[in-house]
Amino acid sequence: MGTVIDARGLSCPQPVLMTLGEIKKLSKGEIDVLVDTDTSRENVSRAAQSQGWKVQEVREEGEGYRIKIKKD
Repeated sequence: MGTVIDARGLSCPQPVLMTLGEIKKLSKGEIDVLVDTDTSRENVSRAAQSQGWKVQEVREEGEGYRIKIKKD
């Protein structure tokens, strides 16, 4: 399993900035991002894709979402 970013309870742009910060550290791999709003889910997914990462899965988890992004 890769890195997990817990951005629940944070409002945008914080989840996006946290995700982009982790993407910059890793040239490839897998990151799970936990968010709790639809807006954060959409923005994190869009930001990851803009950096060449694939959104493998978005699933509801508890009160929020788990976004699994990956780059080979």
